Amino acid sequence: MTSRAHIAMFSIAAHGHVNPSLEVIRELVARGHRVTYAIPPLFAEKVAGTGAEPKLWNSTLPGPDADPEAWGTTLLDNVEPFLNDAVQALPQLIDAYEGDEPDLILHDIASYPARVLAHRWGVPAVSLSPCLVAWEGYEQEVAEPMWEEPRRTERGRAYYARFHAWLEENGITQDPDPFLGRPDRSLVLIPKALQPNADRVDEKTYTFVGACQGDRTAEGAWTRPESAEKVVLISLGSAFTKQPAFYRECVRAFSDLPGWHVVLQIGSHVDPAELGDVPDTVEVRSWVPQLAVLQQADLFVTHAGAGGSQEGLATATPMIAVPQAADQFGNADVLQGLGVARQLATEDATAEALRTAALALVDDPEVAARLKEIQARMAQEGGTRRAADLIEAELAAARS
Repeated sequence: MTSRAHIAMFSIAAHGHVNPSLEVIRELVARGHRVTYAIPPLFAEKVAGTGAEPKLWNSTLPGPDADPEAWGTTLLDNVEPFLNDAVQALPQLIDAYEGDEPDLILHDIASYPARVLAHRWGVPAVSLSPCLVAWEGYEQEVAEPMWEEPRRTERGRAYYARFHAWLEENGITQDPDPFLGRPDRSLVLIPKALQPNADRVDEKTYTFVGACQGDRTAEGAWTRPESAEKVVLISLGSAFTKQPAFYRECVRAFSDLPGWHVVLQIGSHVDPAELGDVPDTVEVRSWVPQLAVLQQADLFVTHAGAGGSQEGLATATPMIAVPQAADQFGNADVLQGLGVARQLATEDATAEALRTAALALVDDPEVAARLKEIQARMAQEGGTRRAADLIEAELAAARS
């Protein structure tokens, strides 16, 4: 039995970064640890529901309900806000933990200050990764080609110079790229099936514990209509949902299929009126209890975010992947490679293409068999309890 400790979790105000950690935090609290969770106020109530103590700080990042256009369109547009936020957040977090330093830090991959604080306080840090992690050769195959052009620009050089300076100010000599992408220890909160080049991941550093899902009944229930022969859930997640043209294509694709019922989540940036005439067989919602629907669905049209992808796998639901940003393209590639999904670019996701992919997937016995096999493997990965066991092992090692 590991003695009671103060464990501090650090994340950002984004559903896809907070939600994967919550059951791990709840389990650590249940085991008697004192857990604080540094988070902007918007997520304080959700964090408090786990039994952790919110440590509040103010963020400059676009919030989860912000227009997706607030993130810009280029790689530098995407990464600069995280560095800006980290620089201004660090003094807030130092003040928040003054005299209350933890024994161990847990952190989301987007919480840059967490690793700085671990260095400052001399405590171990464990990354909780909600998405794919770097494999041996990742830098040469992915990161360096992606950054080649931005690093040649004045703006790109200024970004790296500022990042270097910030790290050096805080006593860290590591370059920004390994600082961000190569943690000392990481628990990966996705199933190994979703990890590209999983055979080349260093498992001394990275441990795949799979989805850490708990009781989701508080999110609400959903009942499959008795008349529905097939149910399709369509969701682009919580961030990149401003796609009225895509939703119109989805309505066209599925509303004329006899016996099909459509659950269409459109987010907060699209007015249902923009969809035109919608038949009774299409439910249009701004938000749905996704897992509850997937447990009864026959098909999932998804942006292939890490959370949605693993929920599709966990419920053995075939998928049409229409990635929008970031790691979603890699996830879509993996799902298609597993033989459980078809990938479509947004501009290619016409009603005809969606319908063709759907009809090819939903009654294919090979797809169903692959999904059942992956579902069974995921059940063996350990999830929440294994994650908590490994965190306690890190605590014990630090104390020995």
